[in-house]
Amino acid sequence: MAEAERITGTPGNGPEPGQGDGGETEQGVAETGASAAPRGRRRIGALLLVALIVYLLDLGSKLLVVAKLEHHEPVQVIGTLLQFEVIRNRGAAFSMGEALTIFLTLIAAAVIVVIFRIARKLYSLPWALALGLLLGGAFGNLTDRLFRSPGVFQGAVVDFIAPAHFAVFNLADSGIVCGGILIVLLSFRGLDPDGTVHKD
Repeated sequence: MAEAERITGTPGNGPEPGQGDGGETEQGVAETGASAAPRGRRRIGALLLVALIVYLLDLGSKLLVVAKLEHHEPVQVIGTLLQFEVIRNRGAAFSMGEALTIFLTLIAAAVIVVIFRIARKLYSLPWALALGLLLGGAFGNLTDRLFRSPGVFQGAVVDFIAPAHFAVFNLADSGIVCGGILIVLLSFRGLDPDGTVHKD
């Protein structure tokens, strides 16, 4: 009887589950899962640290120049090439759009929301630096829009860095511009916020 079962190949004597083809399938799934896992660790902490430093530097510098320099003659830092002069700006860069203060406030808030959405899949340190500069600058100017006169959503931004033949700006503006330039460079190099590199 046993000989007959051996010759006919009775079901049940084949490979156990998990062996042969089944084992290879499970191994493939495991390898796929490993390759799909994010590389490195998330960089939200770095983003928030950079944003906090930019925000505190901007806020502290504005409080200082308003207390010491507003309603005074400009202070020459490098002769007439660079001066500190306090200006209240209700518009965007170059004082454009002064009648759109509420709209500019909403844009700044929207930028902050978008940055936090991107941060959920942020694994690239250069992107964390860029977004941190952008976030800190946006928060800095948004604070002015919300809490400075003439009122909530209509506050004037404090600008005080006055290079010759150029617009007056502040440290928040510098953070936004530097962050934007870095984002453009990272995009040209094909580096995504999740740390992967794509080629067009």
